[in-house]
Amino acid sequence: MARKQNDAESLQSADELKRQKRIKLGMYIGIFIMFQIMVITVMSLTVMKVKTPKVRLGNINIQEVNSIPASPSFDIKFTTQIRVKNTNFGPYKYDAGIVTFLYQGATVGQVSIPKSKAGMLSTKKIDAEVSLSSSALSSSNLGSELSSGVLTLNSAAKLTGKVELMFIMKKKKSSTMDCTIAFDLSSKMLRSLQCK
Repeated sequence: MARKQNDAESLQSADELKRQKRIKLGMYIGIFIMFQIMVITVMSLTVMKVKTPKVRLGNINIQEVNSIPASPSFDIKFTTQIRVKNTNFGPYKYDAGIVTFLYQGATVGQVSIPKSKAGMLSTKKIDAEVSLSSSALSSSNLGSELSSGVLTLNSAAKLTGKVELMFIMKKKKSSTMDCTIAFDLSSKMLRSLQCK
């Protein structure tokens, strides 16, 4: 009789051990699933979020500045870098575009941006030589602005392209440039460059 009781107790304890193992296994599976959900959530909120790339002008190195307030006219030549900054976890492939330089809304020069790609978390730098001329202007304010010694211009551009994430997802994004450039005509230097 004692032997049957021992067998019953050992069967009961074996069943109890199996039950505890199943509970532990269920807990481990639950923890693993919760961990996967957290990883997917973090990835979707950070890595998979597509930000709009930025297009800006870099340093401007003036080569030539000619201004005649009496005419009124100006000719300016400089070199600069057009920078396409991609802060995404995938490359930004963009089509060709044009940077337009404006004086009070009228075009005074243009530079083309070739079709290219900015790598993930990097900045694509494009060297450009710019020639600006007031020959096409008919503005009456130009003479007074040239006499003041400071010429203020704007530059505008729009690039359209796609950001590719994880080699699967492609999102269309358009980058725009809106910069204000002020030239000091007396010292023939750049006074300021501000981009939004």
